[in-house]
Amino acid sequence: MALKQVRMQLGQTYSPLVNGEFVSTETQADSVNPSNPAEIIGKVGLLSQEQADQAIAAAKTAFPQWQATPAAERAAILRRAGDLMAERRSELATWVMLEVGKALKQADAEVSEAIDFCHYYADEIERLDRGYDYDLAGETNHYRYFPRGIAVVISPWNFPIAIATGMTVAALVTGNCTLLKPAENSAVIAAKIGEILIEAGIPKGVFQYVPARGSTVGAHLVKHPDVHLIAFTGSREVGCQIYAEAAQVQPTQKHLKRVIAEMGGKNAIIVDESADLDQATQRVVTSAFGYSGQKCSACSRVIVLAPIYETFVRRLVEATRSLNIGPAEDPSTGVGPVIDAKARDRILQYIETGKAQSQIALEMPVPATGYFVSPTIFIEVAATDTIAQEEIFGPVLAVIKAENFDQALEIANGTDYGLTGGLYSRTPSHIERSQREFAVGNLYINRNITGAIVARQPFGGFKMSGVGSKAGGPDYLLQFLEPRVITENIQRQGFAPIEGME
Repeated sequence: MALKQVRMQLGQTYSPLVNGEFVSTETQADSVNPSNPAEIIGKVGLLSQEQADQAIAAAKTAFPQWQATPAAERAAILRRAGDLMAERRSELATWVMLEVGKALKQADAEVSEAIDFCHYYADEIERLDRGYDYDLAGETNHYRYFPRGIAVVISPWNFPIAIATGMTVAALVTGNCTLLKPAENSAVIAAKIGEILIEAGIPKGVFQYVPARGSTVGAHLVKHPDVHLIAFTGSREVGCQIYAEAAQVQPTQKHLKRVIAEMGGKNAIIVDESADLDQATQRVVTSAFGYSGQKCSACSRVIVLAPIYETFVRRLVEATRSLNIGPAEDPSTGVGPVIDAKARDRILQYIETGKAQSQIALEMPVPATGYFVSPTIFIEVAATDTIAQEEIFGPVLAVIKAENFDQALEIANGTDYGLTGGLYSRTPSHIERSQREFAVGNLYINRNITGAIVARQPFGGFKMSGVGSKAGGPDYLLQFLEPRVITENIQRQGFAPIEGME
């Protein structure tokens, strides 16, 4: 029913929302179904630089009133948004499935995560709004949080509703006026988020939907002197560029910009000789090839101790071979498309590099229509090989042999990234050591390494995986706030002046 309902709406035009009004644009971009690129999901109007300036001006005008809005009222809007998402859950999951090629089960889980962000951050702002009091005899000391100002949210296509919603509502509920610039490949889903926020009661100018070219208008927003904060999730290359450009103080700028950036990983799972191999095999496959390896938490390296290496490889190859490759909407699909032709071609180049450096253990035929890449497994991979070091963001898995657990940890930590990692082991000393020495933001022991849940597994890493605190955790909203201390001497001296007297 939801699929039929959504298909009836395909091909519509989605315009930017600036100061509460949908504006016409000179240029548009087609968002297509990666399972079937001939199917246009929607036509998206792209904001010009002049319109971007108008959006910033509108946010600046709206900020004083939004800042003064009680935190409980802002939280209530988030809760309404979460409830509206829950009512439209099947529809929203279908949009995700069609626009970015994510299998329905995973798309539905992502909508659930977006709902969780709305309710969790609503609870969090009410907690933080209480602040802290340190009163003494004759003196009060109040520690309170205030919004920063104008936030630009640059969201990715791989979690087009969960991450876009999470970053956006975090900025809004903390009192910041917020511009959402989604990835072009997922701009229709971002428009649906905008519809929900408007229906939930966000005032005009407080939230604005600003699809635009990232290299031009997106870069202009990052550099704009009136922007206080940029929340970004995406590639390392773009994240580092944003970080550098935001650090440059522009004329008329009176503040230093805060950047929150999640930039991916080169995530490893260690399998030692005591592991339950049935469990490890199944969950490595899920972690590596779920959503075609396009999750920032996906496993792209599995480090296997030598005594079980051959056995594990055989099981891994056979388990992966059983996956069906096909359109995301097909219920039997285990591996869907990658996001677009550019991504497909880049991944295929990495596969060719892998063939030159190591040994391919599995490559499967793929559908002729759509942006498909076979789940690909390489064995006898050296820890320094290209496919073991660079983020590929596709269904490519490098299997690396380690002679002992010391070497396994060294290999696992031997990349530029520190996002997620996993361990399959029944050896207590290995489990204990991994908790101390495996340098990742999220470590999963004897379970798959994808599928973090809000509040339960706050998500985010360090090193070149990004900067900022964990999404869905108790520190996250603090990044969108400025703390202030107000101290008052309440031990009065003399008399209050009489009204009218100097």
